[in-house]
This record gives sequence, structure tokens and C-alpha cells, in this order.
Amino acid sequence: MTRLLGVDLGERRIGLAVADADGLASRPLTTIPRRERVEDDVAALREIVVRESVAALVVGLPLHAWGDEGPQAERTRAWADAVGSALELKVVYRDERLTSHVAEQRVGPIGRGRAGGPPGRRRRDAHRGRIDREAAAIILQDELDARAARRHPGADPEHETETR
Repeated sequence: MTRLLGVDLGERRIGLAVADADGLASRPLTTIPRRERVEDDVAALREIVVRESVAALVVGLPLHAWGDEGPQAERTRAWADAVGSALELKVVYRDERLTSHVAEQRVGPIGRGRAGGPPGRRRRDAHRGRIDREAAAIILQDELDARAARRHPGADPEHETETR
């Protein structure tokens, strides 16, 4: 089984998740800061790709509610294509609509800060990172489920996979 790395690309952070060796389940892995240059993102991802023996990226594609691609989807494709090429990895795109919302529900509220007051910036950033990792795991699990459905005729995946 090809080891897959789920990617939730954001403006400030990149949430990552990895599939188990059997390709049945995903788990949140880490969140890394998004760099200004894609080359710097590639350098940060290269370590993870090698350590986790990754053979392909599953990148969440931000679509409009009605399924069309907009400017954000174009930027995501450009980034993912550049990263995939630099790391010599296959890139698979998955519809990521509602993944952040589901991830927020799974992770739960941020909670209170010291002395019951509002949470500080570091606490908010850490919470946001957990949500990004969870969103990457949801994106990756969607892909794993779709692959399992294709192996078992009669099952119909909810969202189609697109590979480049």
C-alpha cells in the first residue's frame, strides 16, 4: 500500500495527517507554518515525507459550495503541483468542503485562558493547529474510504477523487 500524506493547506499553516501502513485509517500528524516561498514549504515537507515513507499527497481542494473551483482552488493546485513535482510525489485532490467545520466539532472549543479569562494568542494558535491537523485527517480519510469503496464493488464514494 502506498503511504499517503493528507494536506490541509491554509494561508498561515499546513495541517498534515498520515495514513496507517494498511491504508485504512488516517491520523493527524502535525501542523507546520506556511512559508512565503513554496521552496521553503518543500524543505519542511521533505523531512516528513522521508520520515513517514510517503509516496503520494492527498491535498484538500477548496471548492465553492456549488462545486466550482475559484481562485483559492487555483492557488492550491499551483502550490500542490509545485510541491509534488519538487518531492517527486503523486498528488491527489479531494473535495475539502466542510472539513474545517467537522474538524472544529471534533476538536471542540478552545476553552478558557488563565484565571478563566479569554485564551491568549499562543493558545488560540495551538488550537487552530489542532483543527488544521484534524481537517487533514478528514481529507485523507475521505480518500482512503473512496479507495476502499473502489476495491469493493457496489460501494459509492461520497466525493470523487481527482489525480494529477
